[in-house]
Amino acid sequence: MTDRRPLIGVSTYLEAEARWGVWALEAVLLPAGYPRLVQEAGGLAALLPPDAPERAAATVARLDGLVIAGGPDVEPVRYGADRDPRTGPPARERDVWELALIEAALAARLPLLGICRGMQLLNVALGGTLTQHVDGHAEAVGVFGRHPVKPVPGTRYAGIVPEETAVPTYHHQAVDRLGAGLLPCAHATDGTVEAIELPAAGWVLGVQWHPEMGEDVRVMRALVEAATTAL
Repeated sequence: MTDRRPLIGVSTYLEAEARWGVWALEAVLLPAGYPRLVQEAGGLAALLPPDAPERAAATVARLDGLVIAGGPDVEPVRYGADRDPRTGPPARERDVWELALIEAALAARLPLLGICRGMQLLNVALGGTLTQHVDGHAEAVGVFGRHPVKPVPGTRYAGIVPEETAVPTYHHQAVDRLGAGLLPCAHATDGTVEAIELPAAGWVLGVQWHPEMGEDVRVMRALVEAATTAL
């Protein structure tokens, strides 16, 4: 029997060294919450390690949906800024690969979800900029916090999650100037943009928080449903 669940690609980390058992090797990594959330939402998860950017279009052509995962700070040169001392070290291979994936997904009108770094990179891909440090959105080093997020009425996100919700959060950067065509669709109580969407490109959404660390599957389920429609 053919499995007709949509194939959802999820970008991954590339680390110089990771340890498991007796091994300490270069590794591609992704927290298990991402593929589990895809599976819980009804999709098949495919992990996409950094690759040559010219392969992005062919990769996207084999997917039904795409998730750009969270991770390191986007290198400020990508949006024409000098590096703030509080900005983390660059992940250049991820930046290049994921920007190429986003560009290819937008061109193909592939359903696309950006999570945390993924939302920020979506904004940068469309010419937007980032604030390199905000306080109050990371509880402690290595600890996810929670804070309320309020949807903007009439937006795609509000159609998925119409009420104010407390979301798992861990970030110290945020969207500043929005990229071309992007609209804010949720805010934190301090005014930080917590979700963005691109109405002109089909199903495109970015969320600043980490749904893979919570119990609410509605955002991922909406992506999977959009991907199913495209089958």
